[in-house]
Amino acid sequence: MTTSPEAGTSAGPQGPLARLLPERGPRRTLAGATFVNAFGSGMFMSSSALYFTRVVHLPMSQVAFGLFAGAMVGLVAGILGGRIADRWGARETQIAVMLSGTVFMGCFLLVDAFWSFVLISVLTGVVFAADKSSRAPLVRAFGGDDPARFRAYLRAATNLGISLGALVAGVAIQLDTAPAYLSLVGGRALAFAGCALALLWLPRPVPVPVPPLSGRWDALRDRPYLAATVLNCLMSLHFAVPTFLLPLWIVEHTEAPRWLVSGVLVLNTVLVITLQVAVSKNVSDPDSAGSRMRWAGLAICAGLVLMMAAGSVPAWAAAGLLLAATAVYTLGELWHAASAMEYSFGLAAPHAQGQYSGVFGLGGGLAEALAPAVLGTLAFGLGRPGWFLLGGLFLLVGFASRPLVSWAVRTSPQVRAYEVPSP
Repeated sequence: MTTSPEAGTSAGPQGPLARLLPERGPRRTLAGATFVNAFGSGMFMSSSALYFTRVVHLPMSQVAFGLFAGAMVGLVAGILGGRIADRWGARETQIAVMLSGTVFMGCFLLVDAFWSFVLISVLTGVVFAADKSSRAPLVRAFGGDDPARFRAYLRAATNLGISLGALVAGVAIQLDTAPAYLSLVGGRALAFAGCALALLWLPRPVPVPVPPLSGRWDALRDRPYLAATVLNCLMSLHFAVPTFLLPLWIVEHTEAPRWLVSGVLVLNTVLVITLQVAVSKNVSDPDSAGSRMRWAGLAICAGLVLMMAAGSVPAWAAAGLLLAATAVYTLGELWHAASAMEYSFGLAAPHAQGQYSGVFGLGGGLAEALAPAVLGTLAFGLGRPGWFLLGGLFLLVGFASRPLVSWAVRTSPQVRAYEVPSP
């Protein structure tokens, strides 16, 4: 039975902690499920390579191949998973994806050979991709009167969950025993199960009418959406800066203390968690998203220039420059995230949000796969000119975003004569 997105809300008294959360009802339920899933993801992402090399005893080259294969298959699976969610129900699809994740992640506990590892990696890659695209219709349906704020809250909750999960993983990594690593993999499986359980409390969203002229794969023919996807793909290369580029730069090319690698990651994480909702305010249409993308390009470019400058100064100055660079870069990351979320939802056809999100995720996945090679080649291979080229790329994408998407909207033959039904 279909229920209203506002079903189950309560307007009772709320304490200080409750005021930091979405109101009781579907939004809080979805936020809780998202946090649980992200917590499990943080545990697994931080420890998976060590588990497969130290417990399963696979060479790192085989581990890298298996994880890459899973990610590549997942890129295509995300579009299909989104379409299934649009057609058969996002809530039911999300629950099925979470239960599948529980089973497949549990299978990692039994892996003892390369090919079984590759098989389970591919299956979990499908789960990770389908998770994102099938969740998108739920985020859209329960966004409420301020969907940009709710999406920003979900991103902050995701980052908090991943960070806490990584802290738990750090304890197990310090213990460095097989039972400790096995507990992290088992914990990831339980997080999938916990997310599925939480989603059972979520009402079914109101179906969005399908327009008469709608095709089977609208997202692949939607010119404005594809333009935004390509731009976001290029801009998303920067997400490897704090996790790949900056740690290597600090350790190998600056006089800053090595502990600063953890310091800048903590600073980046804290700023993302605390500022995402505020930074996303008023990003409610493609024009405002284009403006924020311009700000993102400027901030990311400035952050990269400061990082580069840290390579030619004494230790104390390098540390200060790197902390300042991280703060400036993170503002760019926040503005980009707000813009990307608005493009992903604001330009998508409401009846096919899952499919559209799968296409948008395809661009992000390609950027994730290519980022280490692109950033490493430019920054480490070309030296200072490479840093300027990298910063110039983000600056160019930021300034091109608004006019290109606006042009695509004006010239697109596709007319959206439908609106999102009010919750």
